[in-house]
Amino acid sequence: MPDPIIAATTDMSWLQTIVLAIVQGLTEFLPVSSSGHLRIISSLFWGQDAGASYTAVIQLGTEAAVLVFFAKDIWNIARGWLRGLVDKAQRATLEYRMGWMVIVGTLPVSIIGFLAKDYIREALRNLWFTAGMLILFSFVFIAAERWGRRERQTEELTMRDAVIMGFAQCLALIPGVSRSGATVSAGLFLNQDRAAATRFSFFLAIPAVLASGLFSLPDAFAPQAGQAASGAQLLVGAGIAFVLGYASIAWLLRFVSHHSFAWFAAWRIPVGLGVMGLLAAGVLTA
Repeated sequence: MPDPIIAATTDMSWLQTIVLAIVQGLTEFLPVSSSGHLRIISSLFWGQDAGASYTAVIQLGTEAAVLVFFAKDIWNIARGWLRGLVDKAQRATLEYRMGWMVIVGTLPVSIIGFLAKDYIREALRNLWFTAGMLILFSFVFIAAERWGRRERQTEELTMRDAVIMGFAQCLALIPGVSRSGATVSAGLFLNQDRAAATRFSFFLAIPAVLASGLFSLPDAFAPQAGQAASGAQLLVGAGIAFVLGYASIAWLLRFVSHHSFAWFAAWRIPVGLGVMGLLAAGVLTA
């Protein structure tokens, strides 16, 4: 196998930190799998997996971008939910229902992510598996766009939608699937409008990503699997991911208003095939 461009080390370099943060910021909200891209790029150029813990921590930067971008919506949902807890008259509001939908929809990934954390950090990060998921789930996006009627708006979301999209979010634990791709595809299969499914996907990810990042913070400094990063590297990485993530949110919301999610398959499939080719040639190791 050829030597990687930069030799593998136990600790992350600053160049690796910056490059992976840029990748995280650009890909977190697109249905291309940020974790899959981080896994591929880290192995291709640094000869080793940066690790799931580092990924989870710098995701705090992109999730902070969600909190800022949707601050007004999040405030209205939180306030409406709290009011509904004490005032029955408020329980018919969309904000109260949305609060419960986010909570219930978050439970599957929280439970499965916690119980399978060791498996996620190691076994599921095999590059053959990642490449396969990039290709396979491209066809899921295409099918969702083909058969979803895209007629239901945000006001029509139900607890059934939240549960199904919540279980779909669990698939994002597998590098190569994509959190937004899995949840939005589920929404499209439920006949949701593309923009409505995308916005709910953002809200649904907030508790899970924040909890995952904070839970993984200690392990990022001394990981059981992957590379260690300093506090400064994690902070800078999260900061870069925040700035680029904010721009990515704005771009994606404009894009889905007029374009199909199936367009992203045109990126995912060649990347997946390319990774398989590099694995077969011995340039990458699984």
